[in-house]
Amino acid sequence: MTSVFSVEFTAKAGEQEFKEESVTFHNPEELFAFVTPGGGCDAIPDEVSEIQMVFLQPEHANTKNPIADKRVTLELGMVFITGPLAEIVQTAEQLIDRAGRGELSDSFLRVIHANS
Repeated sequence: MTSVFSVEFTAKAGEQEFKEESVTFHNPEELFAFVTPGGGCDAIPDEVSEIQMVFLQPEHANTKNPIADKRVTLELGMVFITGPLAEIVQTAEQLIDRAGRGELSDSFLRVIHANS
């Protein structure tokens, strides 16, 4: 099974940047399992200052609507989600929906500054 996207956790000390960990997800459900209460997101150390989520380009280009594959970045607090526009929009919609239903961990809400 090929990965769909990866997540890197970066810590900064002064001007130095350290990659803490990298996690690969194979589908969006794995991501949402990670950011739900009890998921791996709860174990993010306080030293982490930035989370990069990078969605891979689709295997086949969208020839009917090339803007769907346009590479964009969405910033939510210290989380940066980069990838094809269509994937970012779908993920953002799911984040909003799941937050409204209380399905996101307090840890994740804190890092995206949604509870401040």
